[in-house]
Amino acid sequence: MAKKFKNYPLYETTVFEDFRIMVENVADKYPDKVAISYKEDPNAKETTCVTYEQARQDIRKYGTALVDLGCREQKCAIIGTASVGWIYTYFSLMAIGAVTVPLDKEWPAEDLAATIERAECKYLFYSAEVAPKLDTIIEKNKKIKCVCMWGKGREGDKTTDELIEKGEKLIAKGDKSYFKYDIKRDEVASIVFTSGTTGKGKGVMLSQTNIVTDMTQGMYNFAITPKTMCVLPLHHTFGSTVNLVGHYAQGSEIYISSGLKYIQKELAEQKPTHLILVPLFVETFYKKIWANARSTGQEAKLKGAMKLSNSMLKVGIDMRKKLFKSIHDVFGGRCEMIICGGAALNQDIIDTFKAIGITILNGYGITECAPLISCNRNKLQKDGSVGTPIIGELVKIDNPNEDGEGEICVKGPNVMLGYYKDEEATKAVFDDEGYFHTGDFGKVDEDGWLYITGRLKNLIILSNGKNIYPEEIETEISRIPGVGEVVVYEGKSKSGKDAIVAEIYPDRDDLKSRKMEIDDLKQYFADEIKKVNARMAPYKAVGYIKVRDKEFMKNTSRKITRFNIDRTIE
Repeated sequence: MAKKFKNYPLYETTVFEDFRIMVENVADKYPDKVAISYKEDPNAKETTCVTYEQARQDIRKYGTALVDLGCREQKCAIIGTASVGWIYTYFSLMAIGAVTVPLDKEWPAEDLAATIERAECKYLFYSAEVAPKLDTIIEKNKKIKCVCMWGKGREGDKTTDELIEKGEKLIAKGDKSYFKYDIKRDEVASIVFTSGTTGKGKGVMLSQTNIVTDMTQGMYNFAITPKTMCVLPLHHTFGSTVNLVGHYAQGSEIYISSGLKYIQKELAEQKPTHLILVPLFVETFYKKIWANARSTGQEAKLKGAMKLSNSMLKVGIDMRKKLFKSIHDVFGGRCEMIICGGAALNQDIIDTFKAIGITILNGYGITECAPLISCNRNKLQKDGSVGTPIIGELVKIDNPNEDGEGEICVKGPNVMLGYYKDEEATKAVFDDEGYFHTGDFGKVDEDGWLYITGRLKNLIILSNGKNIYPEEIETEISRIPGVGEVVVYEGKSKSGKDAIVAEIYPDRDDLKSRKMEIDDLKQYFADEIKKVNARMAPYKAVGYIKVRDKEFMKNTSRKITRFNIDRTIE
């Protein structure tokens, strides 16, 4: 019998029942600690810091004014970049019992207008960059009331700052409406429209219980550090639940990034102790580490240092901060770990970061589960696994094959109420036992650790009945030098012949750093993929290669939108 893989005791966590209690409790516990930090101007020297006590007072005032405005129990769209205004708006609306509808600011105005109409929003909270889209939105939603929560909005619209001032006056006159309300914790509190990487998104209805229990019970699995950065879009649950709620409730400082082009500068300045990222960010850092090592002639030295580091770790000696100081300096010098989720992450990348002293906690989540389902742990990870389920989460594998792989199904207090105005779609994803069918394939090992194989909608079923998970092949192909992005799918020629296609966007900078001068990229990738094919079962062999000139289209959570890829082949 195989040796049992031993876990270790759970961490302590902060328990709260709703957003209003969360804001109050953490301010009681850490009144003078920095809750939110940011820069008014990305190039400013000074960082603005908001303590937990100041945030509590602002949210109380803002919430009081929002009750007076009529937002309680109404659907309220939130559209804008990450900002203290976005956070205050989200927390305040939830604290007064409104229904938040966070939307992607990058959507075309017509899509925003249609979704706001579909969700029956009565209020719209926006930041300055959304202002040019307001005419289109209002044309379709004529009675909607608008509030600018960050930057310069339309003339005449109320602002978050003005409403905080108004709330202060109302409270001074004895208004206690912010507290005089029983939050309906098990009713819809937020409608999150999925990113739709495979087609049109659905409105996921989440209650405060869904979101709150996801974090209170999820945080038993791992411990966060004192300071993180917010670089993820907040209209997705990975950003709003994990990066905001999970960290705010635990008293961790959240620095709001000014945007992608400032991240490198901000890491050096802000010195976060851990990061919350999607795989694309981690992959980019990984590639830069090795490209820099090659360009400076240090690749062999880096590999040798990693080998030495791993050997010393086995006997309890940790010299990683010293051995890899130059790499740690890129992350600000204090970064201990990266919590990563949203898509598959190559184990080679996880191993590299571990060797240099930054632990990657790979996790698994889905919007319908608010989102966290499982995660690896600070002091314990399993190669290839997305960790153990959070407390209270039941996981089963539906209709497993001979390898124990089947559809991942989950049941727990974090699972959504259903899809907004779509009873048919809701019924389709819940079985008779109340389990939610995620649409992801995977397995659970003998120790209860979860592994993801692929996505149901991406599954390729051959005429002989064999199943191919494109993600498995993509992981192997991504290891080929010069592969920037790759998507594997079943393509069809004009004559009707099918083939497994690997479509690749090359990373020319990577090839250049390796001093690889290649005239025919398609032939180069074909030769390399032959080696990949040889390592896999014959029916999984890639039969056709496409090389593209532009990156694949992505949504704002940096996932490739697979549904709009042209799958025809010559």
